[in-house]
Amino acid sequence: MTYLLNDPADFAVDALRGYAAAHPEHVMLAHGGVVRSTDTPVNQPALVIGGGSGHYPAFAGWVGPGLAHGAPCGNIFSSPSASQVYSVARSAENGGGVLLGFGNYAGDVLHFGQAAEKLRAEGVDVRIIRVSDDIASGPAESHRDRRGIAGDLVVFKIAGAAIAAGADLDEAERVAWKANDATRSFGVAFEGCTLPGAGEALFHVPDGEMAIGLGIHGEPGIREVPLGTAAEVADLLLDGVLEEEPERSGAYSGRVAVVLNGLGAVKYEELFVVYARVAEQLAAKGFTVVAPEVGEHVTSLNMAGLSLSIVFLDDELEEYWLAPADAPAFRRAAAGLPSGPPRTEVHTPGEDPIPEASAESKESAALIVQVLELLRDTAAEHEEHFGRLDAVAGDGDHGQGMAYGTRGAAAGGRDAADKGAGARTVLLHAGDAWAEEAGGTSGALWGAALTAAGGVFDDARAVEAPAIADALAAGIDAVVRLGGARPGDKTMVDAALPFRDALAAEFASTADLAGSVKKAAAVAREAAEATAGITSRRGRSRILGEKSLGTPDPGAYSFSVLMDALGNFLGSPGSFTELRSETSPDKQ
Repeated sequence: MTYLLNDPADFAVDALRGYAAAHPEHVMLAHGGVVRSTDTPVNQPALVIGGGSGHYPAFAGWVGPGLAHGAPCGNIFSSPSASQVYSVARSAENGGGVLLGFGNYAGDVLHFGQAAEKLRAEGVDVRIIRVSDDIASGPAESHRDRRGIAGDLVVFKIAGAAIAAGADLDEAERVAWKANDATRSFGVAFEGCTLPGAGEALFHVPDGEMAIGLGIHGEPGIREVPLGTAAEVADLLLDGVLEEEPERSGAYSGRVAVVLNGLGAVKYEELFVVYARVAEQLAAKGFTVVAPEVGEHVTSLNMAGLSLSIVFLDDELEEYWLAPADAPAFRRAAAGLPSGPPRTEVHTPGEDPIPEASAESKESAALIVQVLELLRDTAAEHEEHFGRLDAVAGDGDHGQGMAYGTRGAAAGGRDAADKGAGARTVLLHAGDAWAEEAGGTSGALWGAALTAAGGVFDDARAVEAPAIADALAAGIDAVVRLGGARPGDKTMVDAALPFRDALAAEFASTADLAGSVKKAAAVAREAAEATAGITSRRGRSRILGEKSLGTPDPGAYSFSVLMDALGNFLGSPGSFTELRSETSPDKQ
């Protein structure tokens, strides 16, 4: 458990604030993360790396000369929001473009991708590196589709060294991908981690066993095997990563970088016991180890476990691996590293100006805020159940994410409405707030859905029933477009698409908005329940395969619950009821 905290919801923010206060010579706070305390040299690419909190020293601990220029940090095990990534990147960028790096997880892909789109729209050249070193999460032939674990350190260290040596953005991107493609990792766990404020670990490993192929977000392994000695664990990890050793010819001759990583509860002496065997076996197999790293580099709160990363080096990768670096959690021969002048400011999201709105649109905005507050209350009521569904084959945080997201959306929408915003602007603000508060995959998707729905409305006119139906469809289309999931992947899409189609058909027939939404929500609930018979093919739960069978997808289920609540609201007195018969099929 976590002993020292204030409010569990503020744990990540409090920790980041304390980290920045402890290392003022290296970093300063930016919106949603940290940047170097010195400006990025003019025209040097900015390496911006990040992910969820709970992994220290990844990612904030790696900000400094020779490594990263900034790190956006999300909530525990949740991606930073697009606005946080954007703000950190804006603070770090100084004419040379931005290289965004993160582990290959759906939420990070979505939020970093959204930030990249915004930066590109403003003329900033942005490249993306998705670290994918975990051999347990996919086959060798699909290496770049795997998830990222402790290989993050190696890839970002090498990319940062290339930038410090003068690489432009094209060259830095090339080197980073080269490092990623040369890196393999494998891990085991002995007990799950506990979220701050929680009284129980996310999963337990049976006594005398260990979980093979763990993730770093509280996911259990893909299978359990008997717990061996330290030497047997070392052999298991080493055999796993060496199965994908390239042929020793040409640029690669058996020189490797090694990172033995503790995940939080396995401490240094234990790691040294394991590494003694790793070093012995590597020498026996004819490898030459270059600057090994043994310690905590990418943790998972207090998870009991460890991972082994091997980088198959050529001369270029070895040079950058050995190059100087000076970050709070990773220092190597740092004397003389160039840095920029003292930083005087960081990008801070200003209060977006509220566009003029008509009185009619403001009235609609007030009703939209009531909807958002109802969704907030509904998510809070079902938080525990959503979390239990997610814990079966995921990391158990879906209930928390939905509670955080709806709470943020309601507050963001209310704040905009209080400042005179119309219907469109209220939903746009609510979408940004949902994504920022929730983080993760669901935060990005629901944030995009609200933003797309808001785009259907107008600050100059009242919201009418056909526009509400169109907005719901637009939001779902945005989820499909951004998330890339298809029916049968066991995601929110399995409930959202049937909802969209049922709503369109029913509303075209009856023009009864509330009744149409209620019937469509019932269709969505049925579709969500049917996902219990599907094996997950996307997201973190895909790694656990068969474990997801028999349990509905939490995202599909929560979607159906919120849509049912929406239908109830639309049918209640004083809430858009006058719109239900305003446009009927025979009037169109």
